[in-house]
Amino acid sequence: MASTKAAKPGTNTHKATKFGYQSGFGNEFASEAVAGTLPRGQNSPQKVAHGLYAEQLSGTPFTAPRVANRRTWLYRIRPSVAHKPFEPIEPGKLRSAPFDEVPAPPNQLRWAPIPIPSERTDFVDGMTTMAGNGNTHTHSGVGIHVYVANASMTDRFFYNADGEMLIVPQMGRLLLRTEMGILEAAPGEIAVIQRGIRFRVELLDKAARGYICENYGALLRLPDLGPIGANGLANPRDFLAPVAAFEDRDGDYRIVAKFQDRLWQAAIDHSPLNVVAWHGNYVPYKYDLASFNCINTVSFDHPDPSIYTVLTAPSEIAGTANLDFVIFPPRWMVAEHTFRPPWFHRNFMSEFMGLIYGEYDAKAEGFVPGGASLHNCMAGHGPDTETFEKASNAELKPVVIKDTLAFMFETRFVCRPTRFALETSELDRQYFECWQGLRKKFDGAEG
Repeated sequence: MASTKAAKPGTNTHKATKFGYQSGFGNEFASEAVAGTLPRGQNSPQKVAHGLYAEQLSGTPFTAPRVANRRTWLYRIRPSVAHKPFEPIEPGKLRSAPFDEVPAPPNQLRWAPIPIPSERTDFVDGMTTMAGNGNTHTHSGVGIHVYVANASMTDRFFYNADGEMLIVPQMGRLLLRTEMGILEAAPGEIAVIQRGIRFRVELLDKAARGYICENYGALLRLPDLGPIGANGLANPRDFLAPVAAFEDRDGDYRIVAKFQDRLWQAAIDHSPLNVVAWHGNYVPYKYDLASFNCINTVSFDHPDPSIYTVLTAPSEIAGTANLDFVIFPPRWMVAEHTFRPPWFHRNFMSEFMGLIYGEYDAKAEGFVPGGASLHNCMAGHGPDTETFEKASNAELKPVVIKDTLAFMFETRFVCRPTRFALETSELDRQYFECWQGLRKKFDGAEG
């Protein structure tokens, strides 16, 4: 077990903002905000110190292999069961599996950024579903959302029983107050909050926008490195977990739950973020994408985008991910005799892309920060006409791609767009035009 790191005294109210981190991915962490809280030698003593309750949060079955088993013991002021019954509420623009509102077209799709709303909108109200696939009942597939917000969550909390949430901020910093402690996530960073963990989102800037991939399948993990060896891509020590920071306050609050494809709400008379100490390996975490160690060709040809995988959620089919999270960060391009941008291709896997900042090297226009594109299974895609012509005639000297950060949610199932995604004014209905200038260049066969 990692050594205990205690939050400083005074982090036990909702006004406190002091917090810290522990590093490592999948580690057995321990943290206590009040010294002497963690029991020694056992998990559930007859009486927990300071009159607390012991509660285990299991993110995998009890009998999962040790290497994959995820659970955390929580020592809290009141157990999580202490709330009124849940009742259904309207989901707004949030949708969930089976994503059958409208037929999924085979067309390439692209969207402009979703505008920040003028009315008061917090993180939960601002979640808008763009596409998804699979089935929450069978723990497979994903939901893909954009969030837009201009207000902090104040009197309500949220948890997702259907899947873990990979949060990718694009504009505005988020303060994520979770049961295990506090995470700050800014554009250029990601945060992951696993299934069942309760949290509240505060805005550290005037407004916020970003992307969410809701993973219904196996928990996200680091990809195997194979022939790459022991180092490279995302390193475990660069992932940060919070230290304990609890809220001891009473009031008229609500817990919103996403459960079996619907939203539910329950009244609660105290903050559920009342965990004074905890130990385990089922813990929310953050990661700075600038820490990613790119691997690229130093001879010729463009490598497959899988070489940029940060996290993966495997499926029951070997080598086929339920979800891969892939980034395209600043990097050197040195390949000789090579068309350097992403080539024209059609994939078994479906690709939902977003842009955090800068320009994407496969598009000359139209794909902007906060926007998105969807290229589904076997839909042809690749560089637009302008990018193709430029890259085909470029001097192939070493160049560095700077000031850019794009990402991709890649998934084994077809991503079925929502009705909103296909009817919104942000849909680029002329996207197909960017390839219409790719004219015939064939000069005849010789011999």
